[in-house]
Formats: sequence, structure tokens, C-alpha cells
Amino acid sequence: MRILVVEDDRILGEAISQRIGRMGHGLDLAQTGSQANQMLAVQEYDLILLDLNLPDMTGNQILQNLRKKQSNTPVIILTARDEIKDRIELLDLGADDYMTKPVDFGELEARCRALLRRSQGQAQNTIEYGNVCLDLQACTVTVAGVLIELKQREFRLLEVFIGHTGRVLSKETLIEHIYNFNENPNSSVIEIYVARLRKSLQDSDIHIRTIRGLGYLLEKHHG
Repeated sequence: MRILVVEDDRILGEAISQRIGRMGHGLDLAQTGSQANQMLAVQEYDLILLDLNLPDMTGNQILQNLRKKQSNTPVIILTARDEIKDRIELLDLGADDYMTKPVDFGELEARCRALLRRSQGQAQNTIEYGNVCLDLQACTVTVAGVLIELKQREFRLLEVFIGHTGRVLSKETLIEHIYNFNENPNSSVIEIYVARLRKSLQDSDIHIRTIRGLGYLLEKHHG
């Protein structure tokens, strides 16, 4: 998944980025509201962590602009304010959740997982497709109940595929979901990950089909 962190405190922003990055998600960090708006103009995100007190504008303004554009991207507000009226205002503006600083990183990870699940229509920490089951918390995959070994990026790639079943995903779309702005991987990297995923899933009842010139489609085996 691709996550945007908007936080003007460089040390806190980098600490959050490292923690979320270790979960295997693509991640971008903005330290001002204008930086955040520039990124939001060119990139779709699966989740936004938004600080309220930015040097050039408020987080409220970014949130309002986002919702005016009919964006349903989940937003977790990071705030030093802890008054009920502030929380009500944030939720009314379209925030999905909020956390007061200082942030507990374990709780932040859990809330990120919960919102990503909800945005994909999942109620549990596990996602099933065919006889494949992903555990988002443990970052493990089983095929017919048998644990299979996947590297972190392969796990996230499979998560993206299962979160977009029925859709052909281009290499560029897949790159956007699992890499950061500053990484710029070659599209051939995706071919390598897809080849590894296919090999890992060879005993499952799902497969990744190449749609020539367009990308990849996750399907269940028929019959």
C-alpha cells in the first residue's frame, strides 16, 4: 500500500516513516502543507497520516480540500490537541481516525492496518482469496493452510493484487503501491517479483495472468 505522512517535525516524521516502511508499504513524507498538496495532486494514496500544525497551512485545510475533491482516502490525524470539541470537528471534516501525541508506534501500526482493512472492505486482519490466506498483522501467507515463504515486497504485491481482484494492474500501478517517490525502480523489478509470486503460488488455486501490453490480472483457476 502507498501511505503519505504529513508531519513538520522532521525527527517524528522520519521515525513514523521508518516504522511504516518496515511494514513493507510504499511511503512518502511531506513536511509542509504545500508539499503534501503537490504529492496528492500527482499520486493516489491508500492512507494519509496528517499532522494538524503545519508551518504554511493547517491540516484541517488539507483535509477539507481532499474531501471537496470527493477523495475517500482514509485519513488519520496526528494532533497535540485532546479536547472533545476538537475531535468532533476533525471527524466532521472527514477524518477517519485521530491520535494524540506523543504517538505510540504499536498503536499507530494497528490503526493503519484497521483503516487499510476497512478501505478494502475487510473486517478481519486476514484476507482470503481462493485457498490463499494473508495475515496482515503477522505478514504471513498460507496456501490451503500451509505456510509459504514470501519476502516483504512479494507479500505487499500479493496484498495489492488481492485488494484489486478483477482489475488489470499495470507495472506502474504496482510500483506506485509498494515503492516511495525517491526509489524509482525499473519496471523490470515488478516482472521479477511477479515471477517469484507465481512460483510461490504454484500449488494454490489462484494465478497471475499477464495481459499483454496492459499488466497483470489475479484470477482463480477454473475447474
